[in-house]
Amino acid sequence: MNAKAWGPIKQLAYVVEDLDAAIARWIAGTGVGPWLVYRNARMQGVCRGESTEVKLHVGLSYQGEVQIELIQPISATPSPYQHADGQPRVGMHHIAWHSSDLDRDVSEAQARGWRPVFEASNGAVRVAYFESPAEPGPLYEFIEAVPLILDGFAQGQQASRDWDGVSAPVTVFDFEART
Repeated sequence: MNAKAWGPIKQLAYVVEDLDAAIARWIAGTGVGPWLVYRNARMQGVCRGESTEVKLHVGLSYQGEVQIELIQPISATPSPYQHADGQPRVGMHHIAWHSSDLDRDVSEAQARGWRPVFEASNGAVRVAYFESPAEPGPLYEFIEAVPLILDGFAQGQQASRDWDGVSAPVTVFDFEART
């Protein structure tokens, strides 16, 4: 099978302890922006065989065609974003591809010897994380390539190309905010 079976890498993700501080560092240090922040996002799924609901703050921006994702876990539930003691797994976390057929890609990853770590959904999109026994380090993720995700990537890439580096560096959506 072609080594590039899943196409181009679409995302690089990092776990951070403080999302706002991490975004400020990315803007100041790399010029990456603008950032779209989702506060209090939730994913329901299975982490290493255990049912869980994970709560996160997530920041998204782009460098060219690649999405940069910063993840701050805020729940103490089992997740791939923190160690068993509840401390965040700070640093490079995963690389991701879009998947037009998540079930097929999950099966292919398992056939390659990758072990499932986390399969989850937020009601709009499904994701699946794997680890490779032969490649310790970052996890591998498949993001279901539904229209919402593809449109979000296209809009984020355009916003990054158009950004002046100063105005509106962060836009926040809070899933727990009252309207």
